[in-house]
Amino acid sequence: MQFIWQYRAYSIGQIIRAPYYEATYLGMNTRETAFAIRKLPLTKAKKYLEDVIAHKQAIPFRRFCGGVGQTAQAKNRHSNGQGRWPVKSAKFILDLLKNAESNAEVKGLDVDSLIILTYKSKGAEHIVHTEGLTLCLFFRYAAYMSSPCHIELILSEKEEPVFSRSLPETQLAPRKSKGASS
Repeated sequence: MQFIWQYRAYSIGQIIRAPYYEATYLGMNTRETAFAIRKLPLTKAKKYLEDVIAHKQAIPFRRFCGGVGQTAQAKNRHSNGQGRWPVKSAKFILDLLKNAESNAEVKGLDVDSLIILTYKSKGAEHIVHTEGLTLCLFFRYAAYMSSPCHIELILSEKEEPVFSRSLPETQLAPRKSKGASS
């Protein structure tokens, strides 16, 4: 199955991609961490991930929240209050952001105005380890496997909003009041 990257929807010259294939981190934690920094400026996202590593802020878990405990730090960011501090995933995504920052400098984009547009995360093929076997139910043995993931972050410079030219007052249709009858 081919992994279709999401950057094709954007113009190539204005975006910064930071892909990583077969990361050996749990895909669920990495997905929740990437979702938490989505639509944040680059500097705020880096500060937020450093706070997660220092256990000052929590990552709210929205989709993969089965068995996740509640914490007051997660209630500040999401209503269900379920959150964790995925340190490995936070360090990994922080490295991806540093990579994207250096890519932006090479392209000549303004690093201070970069925002994280979106992310793409998908589970990769399971890797069978040769170290040994794991014990299953009813004393059966199975190969010890890891669950890697593919991830891609897409960043772009913050664009100024483009407002459409407003019509003069004379060309606008008259507004009906709610109390008046026709």
